Amino acid sequence: MEKLLYEKSRPNRIAHKIPQPDVKMANLQSSLPSKFLRKDLCKLPELSELEVVRHFVNLSQNNFSIDTGFYPLGSCTMKYNPKINDELARLDGFVNLHPYQPESQVQGALELMWHLQEYIKEIVGMDAVTLQPAAGAHGELTGLLVIKAFFEHKQDKKRKVVIVPDTAHGTNPATASLCSFDVVEIKSNEYGMVDIDSLKAVLNENVAAIMLTNPNTLGLFEEEINHIQSLVHQVGGLLYYDGANLNAIMGLVRPGDTGFDVCHLNLHKTFSTPHGGGGPGGCAVAVREHLASFLPKPMVKMDNGRYYLDYDMPQSIGKVKGYYGNFGILVRAYAYMLAYGGAGLTQVSRDAILNANYLKTLVRQYFDLAYDKTCMHEFVVSASKQKELGVNASQIAKRLLDFKVHSPTMYFPLVVHEALMIEPTETESKETLDSFAQILAKVNEEINTNPELVRSAPHNTPVAKIDEAMAARKLNLCYKD
Repeated sequence: MEKLLYEKSRPNRIAHKIPQPDVKMANLQSSLPSKFLRKDLCKLPELSELEVVRHFVNLSQNNFSIDTGFYPLGSCTMKYNPKINDELARLDGFVNLHPYQPESQVQGALELMWHLQEYIKEIVGMDAVTLQPAAGAHGELTGLLVIKAFFEHKQDKKRKVVIVPDTAHGTNPATASLCSFDVVEIKSNEYGMVDIDSLKAVLNENVAAIMLTNPNTLGLFEEEINHIQSLVHQVGGLLYYDGANLNAIMGLVRPGDTGFDVCHLNLHKTFSTPHGGGGPGGCAVAVREHLASFLPKPMVKMDNGRYYLDYDMPQSIGKVKGYYGNFGILVRAYAYMLAYGGAGLTQVSRDAILNANYLKTLVRQYFDLAYDKTCMHEFVVSASKQKELGVNASQIAKRLLDFKVHSPTMYFPLVVHEALMIEPTETESKETLDSFAQILAKVNEEINTNPELVRSAPHNTPVAKIDEAMAARKLNLCYKD
């Protein structure tokens, strides 16, 4: 077993001092059945406190984060999130609650959730909200289950079709299929919008819903949204709003005002929770009045200043998550909304739009623009010119890592060849955007003068270029062979 010891370990080095117990210690060998005692455990590594601290700090610095560099990952809103919101989520009165405590003892938590629901209703223009879903795709599942329950309640059994544009997030058709809907894809027009003729061709009384992201994944606002919602509603279908890009329209346009019946909000990207790193996420699903009774139960309600959980919902789809949602995420979202206020949230959207259009203007001389028009919070360029010189979008993204910039989203949406989707967010400064444009100019120059330098990147990251196909087929999660 000695060969399994960590290489930094040295005998008799300790990073702790445990006080002697003031009670008699049990003899584990005699007090526990032998079948529960493991005999294959190696000794724990022996290191000093300083060595332990340096080890874990160095590991943390091998990860890229929004705290260390620019993170222009499109459609994912990898923006700076105020650290005070993390502190608020760790207040004793929140973290020490138990979900089975009596309502009388958790009035503060319920009050926070109730007010958060009310704020979300105002932001999206809807009538009822659930905070149960764990993240965006889970919110999609919840929303589509509500739509399914609505038509089943009406005994409208023919509603089997969900329409998704070819620019939709991949989770949209996957979620619809999971809910036993038939997915019908419609094409975009030459302007990157929903093609109205293609939509009309698939609209009939079998349509349950259309799933739209607005602005869409090209960063473009669906200018025909009023026409689209009218056409879908005329055949009795519903409109589902994928809230992935809500940070572009807060305070400017409310999904409910443009005809959407259901929408989900990614609380972990739009409203402050640090995004990435494995979670947890958080999601709210909002609906119009005719769908409210089908939302998951319990709902947080208020009666004469008393907050309570309402389980009396006979038409509810039931619980979609244990307890009442990822509460720490809800605290962060609530703190974010209170800090900004209505005018501040509007300014967030305006700044996101301004940053995206400014950066697009800077980089358009190096890349082909997928759609040459004013964008919202993100834009998509094509590396087709660079591909002709032997360097693809993935290789460009990896070269950016050498400049301490995270790569943009690659090869999405699928309608753009060699796509790079770039979202600067509202929190980045003009200087950061200027620097990123200069880095792209540098990489473009390298492609023209020394393409192998880009093809073989990254060069100065903790892990160099890997064989991605082999890594996927022969996954190795051991720290050492």
